[in-house]
Amino acid sequence: MSNIKPPSSSYTQFLTRLRLWIAIWIHVLAGVFTLLVFFPRFDTPNKELHIQRWSKHLLEIFGVELSVKNSDILPNNSYLLASNHISWLDIHAINSFKPIRFVAKSEVESWPIFGWMAKQLGTVFIKRSSSRHAHVVVGEMSKALMAESICIFPEGTSTNGEIVRPFKPNLFESAVIAHVPVYTLAIRYICQKTGRRSDVAAFVGEMGLLESMANILKNRNLVVELSFFPPAGSSPQQPNDRKWLALHSHEQISQYLARCNTE
Repeated sequence: MSNIKPPSSSYTQFLTRLRLWIAIWIHVLAGVFTLLVFFPRFDTPNKELHIQRWSKHLLEIFGVELSVKNSDILPNNSYLLASNHISWLDIHAINSFKPIRFVAKSEVESWPIFGWMAKQLGTVFIKRSSSRHAHVVVGEMSKALMAESICIFPEGTSTNGEIVRPFKPNLFESAVIAHVPVYTLAIRYICQKTGRRSDVAAFVGEMGLLESMANILKNRNLVVELSFFPPAGSSPQQPNDRKWLALHSHEQISQYLARCNTE
């Protein structure tokens, strides 16, 4: 009779997580290589294709399934997309569906590797504490919106997804200047087993990026749901009132999440 004991479950879990961490860093380095070597030669469609593929594979490594609702309402022309914000993973979930340009807080630019990658992908960084810098960013956004869509997170921070903090209206001014519609996106993270809202992906408080990544890897049973909502119907206030636009998007997301959380 053999005396060889089967590996313990804790040891097996350790090996699994080690394999996943290795897969993540190989994937990240492959992304850096693509940005350095190939992106300067790619046209826009090829860039978007590689961003989408890279983001999809990242979700697969973390065991996150993508679910998209009501995406057929999105137009072919450019628009501003206003979304609630839960995790650093939000950006990759959105890019897995349809690559888009983002506005992020200036702190993201200093993140090792990921900050550099975000910059290469055209992310606009904003100093939340500086109204003067916000005004400059709005000007840059309004020009960019003439040709491409942009996604903003108007809460100014991330939450656990249970509620939506008030939207800051400043960046909505870019849509007013550029005369483009404002679409709304509600993001939810759901446990695959229970179908209920999950806090696993929440990137909140003093949590570090690696800590958040490790937390998701320990719980590889998430669904990230992207639900899109159209601009409001005709309204005399809509074209030139950034506060009204911010409030409308906020109410769309708040009401949707409230319904989902009571089901």
